[in-house]
Amino acid sequence: MEKKIAAVIMAAGKGKRMNNPDKSKVMFELKGKPLIEYVVGLTEKINSDLIIPIVGHQKKSVIDYLDVRFSGLSGKIFYANQDEQLGTGHAIMQTRELLKEFDGDVLILSGDVPLLTEDTVRSFLKFHKENNYNASLISAVLDDPTGYGRVLRNEDDEFYDIREHKDCSEEELKCSEINSGIYIVESKILFEAIDTLSTDNAQGEYYLTDIFEYFTSKGMKIGAFKIGNITEITGVNSAEQLSELEKKIY
Repeated sequence: MEKKIAAVIMAAGKGKRMNNPDKSKVMFELKGKPLIEYVVGLTEKINSDLIIPIVGHQKKSVIDYLDVRFSGLSGKIFYANQDEQLGTGHAIMQTRELLKEFDGDVLILSGDVPLLTEDTVRSFLKFHKENNYNASLISAVLDDPTGYGRVLRNEDDEFYDIREHKDCSEEELKCSEINSGIYIVESKILFEAIDTLSTDNAQGEYYLTDIFEYFTSKGMKIGAFKIGNITEITGVNSAEQLSELEKKIY
């Protein structure tokens, strides 16, 4: 039997570099459509059983738009609120109540990464399932990985941890395989791991990436699915990046 999928979308950001602080970052448009529309549309294409946008800054505009645009999904979409933004791990903490009865895989996406394709996500889900991983992420190799969390592998090329750029050693900074911020985690272990997070790091935030260290410490299987098309996992953090992404869509 196919596992159920709950798609969680991080969409609470302010978009400080988007030149309009009064607007939710995920409501900025790419080719005439808000960024969040691409991501929710993707969750619909893969037949997600539950869709949870995590909203925060200017959340009413996001909720109102999605309720109209995806009115056919009204029984599947539920919103989590992240009014105080204390990191990606903190965002997922806000979904606990909505996921407490859910049994399946939790697919974690970013509302500002609009070009991820259905084919890639389906391949990622297959990779996760066929290897019996407890948790997996999408990775990619960049010529310049500056600013990205690094995917760390052992001498057998097995993925064992993620290190945020600001917390990397000099040796770890040489790694060019980066974390895309797209994950699948078994629901039954997600909050077990979330409860171990702390803010003892360079940014003083709850890093979602730290759950992988927990999984490794418990002997759980984790996987990193490497993709070649960097555009698919490109996020929008500034007006300039949005403009660059516009040029890559036909």
